[in-house]
Amino acid sequence: MTLSQDIIRGAYEKACRLEIEALKPGNVHVFADGHRMTAEQFLTSARVSAMPLSNPGLAIGRRILEAVQATRSAVGTNTNLGIVLLCAPLMRAAELPGEYRHNLGAVLERMDMTDTKAVFEAIALASPGGLGSAPAHDVREEPKALILEAMAAAADRDSIARQYVTRFADVFGIGLGALDQALRRGETGMWPVVHTYLAFLAGFPDSHVARKHGLEVARAITAEADVLRSQLAQEAGETERMGLLARLDRDLKSRQINPGTSADLTVACLLVHLLRSQLA
Repeated sequence: MTLSQDIIRGAYEKACRLEIEALKPGNVHVFADGHRMTAEQFLTSARVSAMPLSNPGLAIGRRILEAVQATRSAVGTNTNLGIVLLCAPLMRAAELPGEYRHNLGAVLERMDMTDTKAVFEAIALASPGGLGSAPAHDVREEPKALILEAMAAAADRDSIARQYVTRFADVFGIGLGALDQALRRGETGMWPVVHTYLAFLAGFPDSHVARKHGLEVARAITAEADVLRSQLAQEAGETERMGLLARLDRDLKSRQINPGTSADLTVACLLVHLLRSQLA
């Protein structure tokens, strides 16, 4: 079974909306803006990037580049490069007949030099820290290897790059595991999303935090997220649980710590969940 462009685009926009509607400590959400960005900018970014990302007439690299260009034009800043890099192959895989995870691997392996050049251009345009600063694969220069090789070179320090070379192992393992477990427990509203986000944040150091503040700080935030998960598991009251989230949210933002990679992975996990529900 394959999915139509409208269904895939709708799943992407819904995944982005669900993520921004959840109170994710340290990250931008509808309860509190942060890091000189607003929730509305993220919702706008999702809307304008959805069309190129779901366009079956575009190659993967071109989808990524046009989505980043559309975002830049609409909001003037990098709100969603990680989301776009993760979601483009996930959306393409849903267009193909056959088993979804197998298709995802095939999509990644078929990315050629034209795709690589477009991805490098997109990353350079978004101007993040990370892959572009690697001496072996500077996105401001002509690529000398395919995108999977470039991602492999960054995989030990960048969780988004790691998804490309592991067929999204963290998304399908840690993320979907946490999401499915929360749904089985009967969690509703934003809580399945919150638990997914915290599973990533507690699971390994957030790449964005490590780039901005160093690995030691990123590891400390991982430990804080793990404590919060335990506290939430012991607290049943909605008001009390919201208070726990808000307390860490204020603390992280006061320190200018934004676990952006964990949020990006959460969007990818939600997208897979929504697409697989349609493919079933």
